[in-house]
Amino acid sequence: MKIGVFDSGLGGLTVLQAVTKVMKGVELFYVADTKNAPYGEKTPEQILQYSLDITAYFLKAHQIDALIIACNTATSAAVKTLREKYPELIIIGTEPGIKPALEQTKTGSIGVLATPATLVGEKYQDLVNVLSAKEDVTLYEQACPGLVEQIEKGEIESSKTAQMLERWLHPMRENDVDTIVLGCTHYPLVAHKIEEIMQREMNLIHTGDAIAKRLLALSETKGHVNEGDLNISLYTTSHIDKEIVANIMGGDYTIEQITDL
Repeated sequence: MKIGVFDSGLGGLTVLQAVTKVMKGVELFYVADTKNAPYGEKTPEQILQYSLDITAYFLKAHQIDALIIACNTATSAAVKTLREKYPELIIIGTEPGIKPALEQTKTGSIGVLATPATLVGEKYQDLVNVLSAKEDVTLYEQACPGLVEQIEKGEIESSKTAQMLERWLHPMRENDVDTIVLGCTHYPLVAHKIEEIMQREMNLIHTGDAIAKRLLALSETKGHVNEGDLNISLYTTSHIDKEIVANIMGGDYTIEQITDL
């Protein structure tokens, strides 16, 4: 089975890593669209076009059977169109984990960290309206402009990143938030910094494991036998920090640059 996974950069590798723990006997192709990063500050029309172009590349170059949109922002902008255009493909998007957050919170105070585009996206708003209407919870939503760029630059431990997180998390700390939804696949890479700033044991919700389990279930309905070797190929559309890639994936991978995307 051949699976394409894409994101604007490094963040989707947190999803890819989760997939490698669950899937066997598959070929995984990952595209980091660093040329157009960050998606969270682009228009929905631009993000849709990037998503269509990458999917067409996966199909032409690698004949994929399944597609994972490892990006909350791209899911919001493109998953509906991609499913209509490619009904034969297994297509799995990424959504902020509001539902598991509701299940895990003890205080009823939930934080949501996301890109500006995800928070205003129709998919996110619909999810929040349906789920929060059923529960007695308070959501503290925070857009995090610039955080993806800091992570992409390898500035995870920098004082600037710490200051940004402190500013965004201060109201959550003051309001007894015990559960934070990491509404961007990049954000698990700063999870340890978030816990430091919150100064308490936190439920940090990210969706890589849920996506991997969903992929396994859907692939088995198509006849996939989950055994055998795993092959991973990494591609980028521009520069990427290879040291961070190695830290996330736990190995030394060759990263090929795609020039026709």
